[in-house]
Amino acid sequence: MHKTQISIPILIFGLFSALLFLAPFFKSIVNLGNVTGMIISLFLIIYGLFFPKINHIIACFWKKPIGKIILSLSGILCFLILLLTIIITVCLVNAAFQKPPKNTNAIVLGCAVHGTSPSLMLQRRLKAALHYLEENPSANAVLSGGKGPGEDITEAQCMFEYLTTHGISEKRLYLEDQSENTKQNIEYSKKILQQIQTEKEITIITNEFHQYRASLLAKNAGFTPYSINGQTLFHLLPTYYIRELYAVLYQWIANF
Repeated sequence: MHKTQISIPILIFGLFSALLFLAPFFKSIVNLGNVTGMIISLFLIIYGLFFPKINHIIACFWKKPIGKIILSLSGILCFLILLLTIIITVCLVNAAFQKPPKNTNAIVLGCAVHGTSPSLMLQRRLKAALHYLEENPSANAVLSGGKGPGEDITEAQCMFEYLTTHGISEKRLYLEDQSENTKQNIEYSKKILQQIQTEKEITIITNEFHQYRASLLAKNAGFTPYSINGQTLFHLLPTYYIRELYAVLYQWIANF
C-alpha cells in the first residue's frame, strides 16, 4: 500500500477527532478529557501530514542502540496504556448495566448548575431520575450536591425544583446539599439513607461513564449499588470518557 494511502486516513481521523474534542470548549467544558484528546488529535494530524518524514526519522533512530532502547520502552509504555484503557473501559461498561431491583431507593449525583438552571449533563441525570421515580412509585431519592462556583443555588435544590415541577412528590425527595465531589456525595447521602431504609441496595443515578467510580465509592460505604444512566450526548462522551479514565486510575491508587 502506498504511503499516501496510509497517511490520509490518519490525517482524516486526526481532524475528526480534533473537532470532536474541540466542541465541548464552545460549551465552556474544559477538563483533562478534551485537553488530552486535543493533544492526541494534534499528534495524529502532524503524523498524517508528515508521514514519510516521521517514519524515516524513526527508522534512522532505530538503527542506533540508544534509539532502539528508547523506542522499545516507548512501545511498551504505549501497550501498557492501551491495556489499562481497555481494562477500565470494561469496568465502565459493566457498571453502567447493573439494573436495580424494583423500587430501590436512589442517590441522584449532582453536576454543574448555571445560575439556577441545570447544566446539560445534569439535565440528562434529572431526566433519568424522573423516569425512574415515575416507574418506581415506592422509591425515594437523595438529591446530592452542594453549591459550587457560578451556582446561585445548590445542585440538590436545583434537582429538587426540577423533579417537583415535573410531578414528583417532595415527600419522596431528600436534599443533601453539602457535598463537593463524588466521594462526599456518597458519604453524606449514606447518613440520610440510614434514616429511611435498612437494606443496603441503592440505585445510583448519574451519567453512564460515571457509574463505575460511583459504584466503587458506594461499595466502600457498604452499599450494593445498581445503576440508572443519564445518557451523555455523543459529542461530549469522548471528553468525559477520557477524563473518567484519569479519575478511575486516581481512585484505584487511592484505594490501594
